[in-house]
Amino acid sequence: MVSATVGRAGVLGAVALSLLAVPARAATGTPETPVTAARQAATAPTTARQAAVAAARQAAATPAAAPRGPAAAALPAPNTAGLAAVLRSVVAQGAPGALARIDDHGRTHRVTRGVADRVTGRAISTGDRFRIGSVTKTFTTVVLLQLVDEHRLALDAPVNRYLPGLLPDDRITVRHLLSHRSGLYDYSDDMFAASVSGFEAVRKKVFTYRQLVALSLKKPRTNAPGAAYAYSNTNFVVAGLLVEKLTGQPVRTAYRNRIVKPLKLTDTFYVHPDTAIPGRHTRGYLTPDRAGAPLVDATAQTVSWAQSAGAVISSARDLDVFYGALLRGRLLSAARLADMERFTKVNSTTAYGLGLRRRDLSCGVSVYGHTGAVQGYYTYAFGTKDGGRTLTAMANTSNNAKVLNTLAGALESAFCGK
Repeated sequence: MVSATVGRAGVLGAVALSLLAVPARAATGTPETPVTAARQAATAPTTARQAAVAAARQAAATPAAAPRGPAAAALPAPNTAGLAAVLRSVVAQGAPGALARIDDHGRTHRVTRGVADRVTGRAISTGDRFRIGSVTKTFTTVVLLQLVDEHRLALDAPVNRYLPGLLPDDRITVRHLLSHRSGLYDYSDDMFAASVSGFEAVRKKVFTYRQLVALSLKKPRTNAPGAAYAYSNTNFVVAGLLVEKLTGQPVRTAYRNRIVKPLKLTDTFYVHPDTAIPGRHTRGYLTPDRAGAPLVDATAQTVSWAQSAGAVISSARDLDVFYGALLRGRLLSAARLADMERFTKVNSTTAYGLGLRRRDLSCGVSVYGHTGAVQGYYTYAFGTKDGGRTLTAMANTSNNAKVLNTLAGALESAFCGK
């Protein structure tokens, strides 16, 4: 069953865990509660912000702020029929279910297809929680850039300044990590050379960050620091170490205090090393390498092999709020957001900044966000440059390139009206 419904909501005020070598390319509407600057300030941690940074973020969030990208009115209207067709194709190609939510200046569109649970047959819902994979990388980047705003971290400083002796090359900087230009080998390439057996070997395992870094350092680096873009989960494992060293807290605390609470995200969690997704959620199914073999229910897992590179749990609503707030300038100063949006071209349609992807669509619109792939789930979460329109689309399968590439069509429907 497909549902595509629209609700008029208040303006919202205001994270690929890639297992591929190259990044790939119903319900009723309910009003959302506006997030005012005053309410955000009341929920923000008092010890982690400087007054100047808070003022800059509030100024960026005011209605009078100039748009940072193409005017929303210039965008074609979202095409929910096209979006429904994309999700139907995703299910026909092997995903048990798929969902998409568009938030467009207070107007919400929801589209679903298929099931959240193959055993019970429960229909998938846009309110379900799910594992977001590499969309986590944007969350981690936001925390580190906030620390830059607070003068506790320098983007172009060597990582070894903060984590002495961790890396074999003092030329590797924090910026290199966040832009995937460090040259650190991606240890997960070896872990999941065989999808199912590799996953089962780590499903319940708990790693330390340093154990994962050590796995990477067993292999030669892919390039000299800064020389080339090469996607590697190792970069964001090191980023998690930086967060914990500089804040003196686990990454879950940093996510909660700096992002989840200020934005009132009700479905966003970092439960590592627990294996369960709390509350109502979509189950995730891993596609085996052998054609015709049954899907593997991959829902319960530690995701310890990824952690700050890909272990966050969220929902379509929360991701839309998160990227809308980020792109509007509510989480970072203007200077740090500009750092995030300095992109290196990856291919003809994709560029990468700091923990942020840019996708260039067929209608000439560019959108900003991240993709996620973790066992059982594919996610696309993107927004316009001004944060006024956001889309989250998810299919509850992985290791299926057809599904991954077809799901990208949700961007064309949401932002190009196709």
